[in-house]
Amino acid sequence: MQPEIHLKLLKLLEKNPQLTQRELAHQLGISLGKTNYCLKALKEKGWLKWGNFSKKPNKSQYMHLLTPKGISEKLILTLHFLKRKEKEYELLKEEIAHLHEELATSPLAANPLAQDVIERIEEAKHFVMRKHANEMDPNLIAKLKIACRN
Repeated sequence: MQPEIHLKLLKLLEKNPQLTQRELAHQLGISLGKTNYCLKALKEKGWLKWGNFSKKPNKSQYMHLLTPKGISEKLILTLHFLKRKEKEYELLKEEIAHLHEELATSPLAANPLAQDVIERIEEAKHFVMRKHANEMDPNLIAKLKIACRN
């Protein structure tokens, strides 16, 4: 989990280096102490530097900046994260295919009511594969709720 938190931290700081530790903790959904610990670890690795980088003496501006090494490591973490998610996706597709095969070969598959449930499951599968959750048809949601009750 630590590399994933490090990647999220680096992405947030790349977009907005002026975020406070409290804001980072809130956006990451982790404690302030864990945020501080991760920031220190990234600084020790040479991926981050922080301090008051303002040239104006009367303006205090504390920032967390990615070092060139930090930018490089962020890309490596992104690549590893992407590979892991692609593997999870492939495993999930295999599991879905296996479940479809199981349903198709089930003795209940000839039953019209079971066919209706299978169609609803297929619709739900397509929904999961869509990019945006808000695209799901409200009628489909109602059908799925009814099917789950039966």
